Amino acid sequence: MRRSSVPHRILLVALVLAAGCGRTSTGSSAALADRPQASPDALDRLPTGVRLDPAAPLHTIGQMPLAMVDAPEGDRAVLLLNGWRDQGIQVVHRSSGRVLQTVRLPAVFLGLAFSPDRQSLYAAGGNGDVVYRFAWREGVATLRDSVVLQARATSRADGVRYPGGLAFSRDGARLYVAENLADSLAVIDVASGRVVQRLATGRYPYGVVVAPDGAVYVSNWGAWTVSSYSPASDGTLRATGQIIVGRHPSALLLNARGTRLFAATATTDRVVSVDLARRRVVGELLDPPPGGPDEGSTPNALALSSDGQRLFVAEADANAVAVFDLTPSSSGLAGATGDDRLGGRIPTGWYPTALLARGDTLLVATSKGRGTRANPDGPRPMSASDWRQLPGRNTTLSQLDGSLMVLPVGGLTSDALSTLSARVARANGWTEPRSTSRRYPPLEHVIYVVKENRTYDQVLGDLSQADGDSSLVLFGRAVTPNQHALAERFGIFDRFFVNAEVSADGHNWSMAAYTTDYLQKTVQSHYSSRGRSYDYEGTNRGAIPEDDVDEPARGYLWTLAQQKGITFRNYGEFVVPSGADPDDPLPAGYRGNKPFLAAHTNSRYPGYDLKIQDQQRADVWIAEHEEFARRGVMPALEVIRLPNDHTAGARAGLPTPRAMVADNDLALGRIIEALSHGPFWKNTVVFVLEDDAQNGPDHVDSHRSPLLVISPYASAGVVHRFANTTDVLRTIEEILGLESLSHFDHHGRALRDIWRDTPDLRPWTALAPAVSLLETNPAGTPEARESARLDLRIEDVADEDRFNRVLWRSVKGAVPYPGSRRGSTLEVIRDP
Repeated sequence: MRRSSVPHRILLVALVLAAGCGRTSTGSSAALADRPQASPDALDRLPTGVRLDPAAPLHTIGQMPLAMVDAPEGDRAVLLLNGWRDQGIQVVHRSSGRVLQTVRLPAVFLGLAFSPDRQSLYAAGGNGDVVYRFAWREGVATLRDSVVLQARATSRADGVRYPGGLAFSRDGARLYVAENLADSLAVIDVASGRVVQRLATGRYPYGVVVAPDGAVYVSNWGAWTVSSYSPASDGTLRATGQIIVGRHPSALLLNARGTRLFAATATTDRVVSVDLARRRVVGELLDPPPGGPDEGSTPNALALSSDGQRLFVAEADANAVAVFDLTPSSSGLAGATGDDRLGGRIPTGWYPTALLARGDTLLVATSKGRGTRANPDGPRPMSASDWRQLPGRNTTLSQLDGSLMVLPVGGLTSDALSTLSARVARANGWTEPRSTSRRYPPLEHVIYVVKENRTYDQVLGDLSQADGDSSLVLFGRAVTPNQHALAERFGIFDRFFVNAEVSADGHNWSMAAYTTDYLQKTVQSHYSSRGRSYDYEGTNRGAIPEDDVDEPARGYLWTLAQQKGITFRNYGEFVVPSGADPDDPLPAGYRGNKPFLAAHTNSRYPGYDLKIQDQQRADVWIAEHEEFARRGVMPALEVIRLPNDHTAGARAGLPTPRAMVADNDLALGRIIEALSHGPFWKNTVVFVLEDDAQNGPDHVDSHRSPLLVISPYASAGVVHRFANTTDVLRTIEEILGLESLSHFDHHGRALRDIWRDTPDLRPWTALAPAVSLLETNPAGTPEARESARLDLRIEDVADEDRFNRVLWRSVKGAVPYPGSRRGSTLEVIRDP
């Protein structure tokens, strides 16, 4: 039998939650625009720098809803949850938004569909390589069994097939499954529960739709295409080719007659219209933010109004739903292209990923809801494999609950849309004047240092002149004397926030000012050990691809340098071992995994490898810098990765966390010392930040993190205004005369107000930490045994809760893990 019964343990976690009925009225569409508007300072600011101003109340649902379908009864909808903490399905009341039922599953991904007879509900099972089947009776889902796509060893975490998008044949006899990691389309015979056919797709197939004539279309997330297939009389499919639609196609939607196919190309801010009779793109609906590059809206979910005259588009990074006019006079169905059909936008919660339009109501599911908060009790998630216990939620991924908005859209007028659009623009900062004045000192060189995973309080919380909590400090002045003294001399930024949640998006925010929807929709599964490879720093499935599924359309900071023609050098960012020389003490050498990086990377500078001291990295950088000084020519832009403040926990034989952070601090001090004693110091600035703040507590917000701006022109004192990763990128771009990468840096808040008129050219002398860099973790301790079970080969793969408790005990000993305290994040991150 290919269909498997559901284990008893899964049935036990199917929870019917009889939530109290919320008093919520959908009201009229005019009421959306009439809803009282908050002043800009009162809006929730996100770590990405934008604010939330949703047009309707946000109802809390489970994490990362990636799909939503209408239930047969008409009064409820079903969501597919794809979060770090929660994966499974959730049934919600359509008008009130309250949760009626939650069924947790080991893993799910993207696909959710009712059978044509509406008696069964199917959900794609992610790394389980199964499709779950539920019986649907009187508004309640009961898990029955699953269709096995590929038998697997119980010890293997990675999925081979990784089912995603689902769709039924017109007669309901076949279920089509996009196998996201196998680059294939599986055809399931519903009666027998067996896979009867497999066909090749493009890379990372995503959505599946079936036209009225039975033709099947599959979007290829990692390609530029939609694959098409025609049905034969025996029920099998025949591949009929590829339709080129544009980069990164994700959501698909057919019009009511099945003659047009809409495809969202997420990273290029457009939705294409495909004439299925001619099998070609005949129009584009453009939705980039006003001004700047065409990257930053991220259209990724689609829905049609009941009359088919409006297309609703979930713009994940604009926190909005775009409304396009599809009436014959303006729809572009005759081939017109342009953005004149964008009627307006409706503000939502953070990162909308699923839409459902029925009648006069539009349901909008957002994956990050209201955002994160203070986490003084530190990252304290449960193990992802032990989600049933549901304790405190104090790592960034575990804080991100989804939300549901119920929007009345029938009769939504152009005036109402105009008012709502103004709110979207204001919340995103699009209306704020973008200064063309670049008031900077005579800086010619930028060094951009990216470190790993620390919050502000964890490192600098003991600086009494700024807003810190010394009780949360793990690596104070004795361990990080250089960072403390550099902050005191060149400026303390106690309102700096990283855009990212974890290292996967951290290195993309830091290098691209953007993260793709591929990253956002898969990172939760990867970090919760649900079988995705680490595809977020230039490799896919462990290899360097020709076309990286996670590469933003605008590229990276070095792409801008290449376009501008300025000199660039890379040290350790987006690199892989080259395997050149096994006898080299820096194992195998390293090469950039992007074409431009390969020619501009120091091959002796190691990437992420906790067995290599940051002192060795500093040695390589200093040696090359001294050569630059001898030649009198230094690159205009350098990127340096210093990863060892990540630490290896208490793993026996490796340096202690204190020693690794001290090593990291001293390496930074030595780099600044070498720079400040050389000829380029007088016109150089060094920006130092963490890629993310995942691994530490903070009393302000889980995204708050250290920032250092080191230059003879940097002013001392406390900078107490909001800034984030993309603001630093904008500052770098302005100093070097570069273009923008996304709307986040284009509309960012450049650091123009931190400079002094007269340079302080005194050189820096590195400070020795009061901790031995050779301090080693002993064997045989509980912490060592726990650390031995953690995977530290790639940043952040290890279970966060275990890792952080090990880190705390290693540094703090018997001091109790901090208790839960709460404050108003809104108040503490509001600009003064």
